[in-house]
Amino acid sequence: MKKGLLILFIGLFALVSQAQQAPAKDWFLKDLTQDSVIGTSADRAYNELLKGKKGKTVVVAVIDSGVEDDHEDLKDVMWTNPGEIAGNGVDDDHNGYIDDIHGWNFIGGPNGNVDGDNLEVTRLYAQMRYKYEKADPDKLTKKQKKEYEQYLTYKKKVEEEIEKATKRLEQYKSRKAQMMTMVDNLENFMKKDSVTFDQLYSIDPSGHPELMAPLSVLKQIEAGGIEIHSADELRNFLSKELDRAIKYFQDKIDFHYNPDLNTRSIVGDNYENLDERYYGNNQVEGPDAFHGTHVAGIIAANKYNDHGIRGIADNVRIMSVRTVPNGDERDKDVANAIRYAVDNGASIINMSFGKAYSPHKEAVDAAVKYAQKHDVLLVHAAGNDSENNDVTDNFPNDIYKKKKGICGWFHSKMAKNWIEVGALNTKLDENAVAPFSNYGKKNVDIFAPGMFIYSTIPDNSYGNAQGTSMACPAVVGVAAAIRSYFPTLTALQVKEILMQSAFKPQHLMVKKPGSQEKVDFSTLSVSGGMVNLYNAVKLAMRTKGKKKMPKA
Repeated sequence: MKKGLLILFIGLFALVSQAQQAPAKDWFLKDLTQDSVIGTSADRAYNELLKGKKGKTVVVAVIDSGVEDDHEDLKDVMWTNPGEIAGNGVDDDHNGYIDDIHGWNFIGGPNGNVDGDNLEVTRLYAQMRYKYEKADPDKLTKKQKKEYEQYLTYKKKVEEEIEKATKRLEQYKSRKAQMMTMVDNLENFMKKDSVTFDQLYSIDPSGHPELMAPLSVLKQIEAGGIEIHSADELRNFLSKELDRAIKYFQDKIDFHYNPDLNTRSIVGDNYENLDERYYGNNQVEGPDAFHGTHVAGIIAANKYNDHGIRGIADNVRIMSVRTVPNGDERDKDVANAIRYAVDNGASIINMSFGKAYSPHKEAVDAAVKYAQKHDVLLVHAAGNDSENNDVTDNFPNDIYKKKKGICGWFHSKMAKNWIEVGALNTKLDENAVAPFSNYGKKNVDIFAPGMFIYSTIPDNSYGNAQGTSMACPAVVGVAAAIRSYFPTLTALQVKEILMQSAFKPQHLMVKKPGSQEKVDFSTLSVSGGMVNLYNAVKLAMRTKGKKKMPKA
């Protein structure tokens, strides 16, 4: 699972990926020249170029884990199906989906919703296991031997990952016990529960080696912008973070690499039938909507209320299309989610997910072509593995599956309505690219803010997350603003504007993700740039739209 959301767990007392102070919560809206951060320049664009102008409403589909549709900062910007009557159990608009008020859930069924699921490599292993588990390699045909080798590759991957997850699980369980003992030592030394950072910094740990570790942890927590005022707060914070890590590795064992798990019985569809479209339920939030809710807030959290945060774009309606479990999304569901979004009026689709294998890529490719035919822009997260997408597979992508031509040569084409997004850090320096971000001169189009992103999360709350999953909706927000205020521009024109108007720093040497090697930033993407709404609006003002608008 190349998960779009990157959650940073506590390592050897490290809570932040880099030793830097957390930036302002709205930094991704800011401008480099005015605020010294490489944000999207959204505030500047609205204050200087779009002020007093009126835009058209744009529907943005968020294909994700689900969105909390009644969140205080999202409820007024959720898409509401105009042809459906809520709760009457009737498909009023005859689109094949009953009571799809705010979208649709393709990983649910009449009796519940999928939460944890396996990864695609595990599914492929499980599919081939019955055939080759007891096979004699010497008796296989040439074709079967090729399949058998692939089976062994899947088997090795799954078994190795289970072994690693089991070890890491035990390590984190042990680490939690150690951390709790550390807090006890600190509390006993201070002999009071209320503790300030000034008091902690005044402690001389010489002669008290048991205090070195907890003081180090506290300093790193402070560097991450988190305030701790008591031993109980520290204990609760550490316990919560470590429990997340424990769950992460437990999920790998229980779900991601469990070949015996089959969640499709919950959905109730015929999974082998890729043409089947009408399944699922209308529960667009699902059991864990953290990821999708965070994404939705970056795009369009209400700018005009007194709650929480401000999204990048106004005049947006968020359509939630739940497709991504705690595991790998399935090609059939992704294809149907794209088609659902297109058919119900979305003009931009956010896809903050990805995986290493795509056994039914042709179904997704057909949906991508369908979206392009209907002038819909697709924006996808590049992934969080510090890898070069030019040489490593990351699905879905804009490269259509190769087909054999008349002369026997295999050829492939690329979707023109697709933007692949890498993640930025906050400052224009050698650390400008997020250390986890995937990149690629051919297969990653543009970069956008993806670290320390503060946005909406479930239960009417707000929190930080980072990943190319957060960079993707930053680009979507910019694209939505352009489509709103310049409605005659086509999806392909919007992509071209974002690429051409991207801020392109000259001769900026940055650390290539996953290494200490310095490379020119321009070599990490097609555009060589960073998304910028201010520049995009200026270019859009000079661009004649090609889209025919309906007569009033």
